[in-house]
Amino acid sequence: MKIANNNENQEEEYKAFLKNIRAEKEESSNFTKLLFTVVLAVLCAVIVCVTVVENSYILDKISTEQADNASGFFKFYKKEKKNFETPFSPRRQNILLLGVDSNGEGSDIWEGTRSDTIIIVNIDPKTHSINAISIPRDSKVYLPDNKGVQKINSAHALGGINLVKKTLKETFGIKIDKYIIVHDEAVEKVVDALGGIPIYVEKPMKYHDYAGKLHINLDKGNTVLNGKQAVGYLRYRKDGLGDIGRTQRQQWFMRSLFEKLHSPQVITKIPEVLNVCNTYIKTDMSFYELSQYAAFARSVDENKIEIATLPGAPNQRGYISYWILDPKKTQEVINRMIYRDKPTLDGTKFKAGIMYSPRKEEEAQAMKEKLSELGFEVNMLKITHLSHTRFVANKNDVTIDFLNWLQKKMPELNNMQFIYDPTETFSVGSDFTIVLAEG
Repeated sequence: MKIANNNENQEEEYKAFLKNIRAEKEESSNFTKLLFTVVLAVLCAVIVCVTVVENSYILDKISTEQADNASGFFKFYKKEKKNFETPFSPRRQNILLLGVDSNGEGSDIWEGTRSDTIIIVNIDPKTHSINAISIPRDSKVYLPDNKGVQKINSAHALGGINLVKKTLKETFGIKIDKYIIVHDEAVEKVVDALGGIPIYVEKPMKYHDYAGKLHINLDKGNTVLNGKQAVGYLRYRKDGLGDIGRTQRQQWFMRSLFEKLHSPQVITKIPEVLNVCNTYIKTDMSFYELSQYAAFARSVDENKIEIATLPGAPNQRGYISYWILDPKKTQEVINRMIYRDKPTLDGTKFKAGIMYSPRKEEEAQAMKEKLSELGFEVNMLKITHLSHTRFVANKNDVTIDFLNWLQKKMPELNNMQFIYDPTETFSVGSDFTIVLAEG
């Protein structure tokens, strides 16, 4: 009976694993992980400092107390700037972003930690654009240096950043130029350092995990999240959407974080934020280099940012659940996102899909009429659980250039997040899908 029960438990666990994977494929917006939120927060904080230093008008507007609080940064920035050359050569560069878990020990917070979030950001100075690839942490790969077949998130635990970089090079042919590693405690510390983040909680969130020390008790409505509440909001997944719902909340959290960082009052928080970064973030970049990358990222047009996740399918061996990468589609994503191998817009009429929440039906119908007038064949699909609006390219021919052209014809598409997903799981038979959600 024990064996039978164990088998039943394994089967139930695997079904739950498959359910989450299917949800990810249906929504396909799982790029913006917790790590990216923190890294961008740090970079934005840095660029706020740089903006203040180099803008005499802003310096005149801030108070003496604010200037004194940030004076240490100002001196450091000006000193380091003298002998620094811009990090941006004409060639494209790959920046590795890692989010690592806690090792449960108080000595070295980095030793033996797994990289639960892996993102490669490709920047192109010539076109002034950014592409980013998220690699699922359960991806089954062979680790170099005789480490054998493992989940890719084991690389950092077994060999640190060098083994991670070597694995990416030998598995995908991607050379890493710079890296940033963020500890999972960074989010709580950064939010508290900023004095909290205002956000709209879309539903009541109640959850308690005493073993994992995670306690979530949030009411629906507008609120200001402190550090612990922010972590709970970002990790909450008991809403029928699993990891996808969590990812969508991370995206909205990032928006609120950006708004907070753009407020004039944030300059007084910079020294404390930088102190947190010094403890919970590792990088091979100097502080001034970070400021330059931050300046570049902040100046990039949102319509020139593409994101994608390496496609594949779940597979289980005993108690271990792997993500088996699809070799052909994975290479397609890498060619497009890293090597920028994209076709040019030739006027081809694509098939359009519109997925919409029930309350967005009128807007969806109006959008269908406009697309039809432009000559597109349109498929419609009503979905109950949709959290965020976005534009999804299901075919390699659908590029950001195409979306930019379409936005000129349909301004209501402006500011939509662009996602590349070749798995064609949104709207069957469509080359691109417009997702209209309530949030």
